[in-house]
Amino acid sequence: MRIVVTGGAGFIGSHLCDALVASGHSVLALDDFSTGRHENIAQLEGHPLFSLVSADIGDEGMVRECVAGADRVFHLASAVGVRLIVEQPVRTIETIVHGTAVVMKACARYRKPVLVTSTSEVYGKSAKVPFSEDDDLVIGPSYRRRWGYACSKALDEFLAMAYWHHSRMPVTIVRLFNTVGPRQTGQYGMVLPRFVQQALKDEPLTVYGDGSQTRCFCHVKDVVGALIKLMELPSARGQIFNVGTREEVSIRELAERVIQLAGSRSTIKLVPFEEAYGADFEDMQRRVPDLSKIERAIGYAPRYTLDEIIRDMIEYYSAKRGGAAAAARASRP
Repeated sequence: MRIVVTGGAGFIGSHLCDALVASGHSVLALDDFSTGRHENIAQLEGHPLFSLVSADIGDEGMVRECVAGADRVFHLASAVGVRLIVEQPVRTIETIVHGTAVVMKACARYRKPVLVTSTSEVYGKSAKVPFSEDDDLVIGPSYRRRWGYACSKALDEFLAMAYWHHSRMPVTIVRLFNTVGPRQTGQYGMVLPRFVQQALKDEPLTVYGDGSQTRCFCHVKDVVGALIKLMELPSARGQIFNVGTREEVSIRELAERVIQLAGSRSTIKLVPFEEAYGADFEDMQRRVPDLSKIERAIGYAPRYTLDEIIRDMIEYYSAKRGGAAAAARASRP
């Protein structure tokens, strides 16, 4: 099949491209490299089944041209990371809402099956844990920038479901819960790669707030496998699915486990949220998915434990540090 992956040079998108090419599909990655990186897809360059288009997701003509020749579309292009969301709220909202509108319009024009990746952020401040796909979404006030991302992604979902209800356009929505793994960068506030890189340098691990907030971290390979299976499941169309794990951990405990597994001399430094993100920042205390729906649909069962995920990321960033050091030595006269 011919498959388009928007955001294909991003963290999750590049892993998805890898898996699809390995399965024998022809893949076109569309990315503007605002947060994606060429090194994520460098291993695919020159492969006869892979092509890359460098363009903005808001370019209607280019998106329409890419979608017209596709059999499937995975829409992953989005603004990502808490820091980017807080520091560039206008770009965040415009990229998410307009980009998804462009992709949905093109897919509707040619009636192409599309999978839209959403986020656990849409559950907002809901106190009902674990989060189920049928739960109400509880969003904070509009003057807190954090919720602009959640509302934008929720609007994506409403738009996708509107196409489904209007014309039975084949669309599936996936809410991702803290996807992590090799290639993820801590540049935009992602906590685990930031912890791992700090630990490898024996620097203090910066924990925002008191560290009691909890999350569930899922390996990108488990996520990619779920996305591919859901795309090919006819009964998944017009449906929303959580993808993640049930292994809940506090951010402070996560920092402690990274230090231990990395054999690091790092300490833990608590940083108030207002110092990290500004006075109007608001966080969620717990974020845990109900996975019963996806388990029934595709027999979903994550393969990676949290310790295995941490070890995988330590190995990845250790190799990058070693490569950077070797390159620096080689460049010396």
